[in-house]
Amino acid sequence: MSAAEFRQYLFPPGHPRIAGLKGMDPYAYREFARRAGTFTGGLIEGWRPLHLNEFRGVTEDGTLRADAHPFAPARPGEEAPVTAMAGAARELLDALDEDGRHRIRHAVDAAEWQTWANPEFMQFDTGLRLEFQSPEVRARALALMAASLSPQGYELAHGMMLVNGFLGEVVGLETLLNEFSYHFALYGEPDLTAPWGWQLFGHHCAVSCLVVEGRMVLSPLFLGAEPNEIDTGPHAGLRAFTERISLGTALMAALTPDQRRTATVYREMVDDAMPPGRVHPGDERHLAGAFQDNRVIPFEGVCAGELSSEAREAVMAVVEQFVLPLPAGPRAARLREVREHLDETWFSWIGGHRPGDVFYYRVQSPVLIAELDHHCGVFLDHDTPRPFHVHTVLRTPHGNDYGRAYVRQWRRDRSR
Repeated sequence: MSAAEFRQYLFPPGHPRIAGLKGMDPYAYREFARRAGTFTGGLIEGWRPLHLNEFRGVTEDGTLRADAHPFAPARPGEEAPVTAMAGAARELLDALDEDGRHRIRHAVDAAEWQTWANPEFMQFDTGLRLEFQSPEVRARALALMAASLSPQGYELAHGMMLVNGFLGEVVGLETLLNEFSYHFALYGEPDLTAPWGWQLFGHHCAVSCLVVEGRMVLSPLFLGAEPNEIDTGPHAGLRAFTERISLGTALMAALTPDQRRTATVYREMVDDAMPPGRVHPGDERHLAGAFQDNRVIPFEGVCAGELSSEAREAVMAVVEQFVLPLPAGPRAARLREVREHLDETWFSWIGGHRPGDVFYYRVQSPVLIAELDHHCGVFLDHDTPRPFHVHTVLRTPHGNDYGRAYVRQWRRDRSR
């Protein structure tokens, strides 16, 4: 693959896919995207009502495990950087006027958490749209992200925003695709012990972060890129997901031939053996994306309990890469939780696993779901998955996305 293979797939000048959207702002595009009978209209019609469903959480069989996320204050060395986070959140609030403070704030368990989405078209106008805020407000929102995430995590999440701006420049749709075409919201009141959090979402980047008594939950977490590199300009050299891709293929290489066959649930990215609906028109092979908060996703593939020690560590290497956005303390806690359930962890694969192949994989346990998928073009012109269009999703199944299980237990414990 060349350094900029994606440039071979640019739509020609004047193509209606791009020309028809030029000059639209996000609100005009929202109405355009909602039109009945269109591809985007169909997606919105299917997704829109799902956020109103009572939240239960993703499960593998429809039954919630009450013991999956026992809550206790953070152990020494595993604390989230709550002091810095709360300070950054208050500075963000101080930079807003009264209307901005009203729009950005929601209850800690509000349904608005569930309105996040990763497409470029706006479905829910939750919180504040950063592109319409002052440079100071934008900077303080980014500062809250930086205070909450690991340095690598902030670089990755902000990198997705920068890639989005780069894509807008490349295709000439800067009013729809830019560094700040994202919504930002706060949930609860910034506090050192009580639960609160923040959320950013938009095209190819959606981050939900909650803290309570030093514990942190960073999910759902969606990170994607089309293309997955910036090849010109001030951010040239930025590349995303190379580690997640290489660690996935390394895990396949660590399996025995029989285990690889078992892990490969479908040989082709679009396979005749797939049941109807297995490839979604928007999510493609992803199962745990936006508006899938209560989805039943059965375990499939090969169980880590049957793998060699080398292959089990390869599973953990994939997990560690997905939880890298967590700061060091919460990341250590998360890895400990995942390792405790390693014998109940499953790995599945779709597609090829040779260099240059496109594929989908999922690591799934009672406490984590991590997915990576190669996608077809949206703003680039290719109708089969390509290596430079990547989507990744991280979930906390059994009810702890958005930290909901922790908040519920914290409130119960406080009421005693």
